[in-house]
Amino acid sequence: MNVVDSSAWLEYFANGPGAGFFATAIEDSSRLVVPTICLLEVFKRVLQQKGEGAALQAVAIMQQGQVHLMDSSIAISAARLGVAHKLPLADSVVLAVARHWAALLWTQDADFEGLDNVRYRPKGRAR
Repeated sequence: MNVVDSSAWLEYFANGPGAGFFATAIEDSSRLVVPTICLLEVFKRVLQQKGEGAALQAVAIMQQGQVHLMDSSIAISAARLGVAHKLPLADSVVLAVARHWAALLWTQDADFEGLDNVRYRPKGRAR
């Protein structure tokens, strides 16, 4: 299974230098788990930059994967992971969902660099 964090989704939608790296996980929708916090973050950013229509299209693509709602178990796990790894709230939730599914986490967010089962590609690095 794969979890793609918001920074990687945004790179993919912008067709940035790392889009090809993240396409591997994003385009395999049968193995894709999407935390609801990623829907929020991506919708908000695309809404700000490109408007409502583009934001709705982005989340429609994201919802082709299995959307994972945050329940109390994920919330508590996210809090523990956030403290242990000094992660911001959203990153903690994404990591908790990835761990729950025993999934690879795909990201360009340096907060995840060096963690187990993370496929990290620094921002701006070519495909």
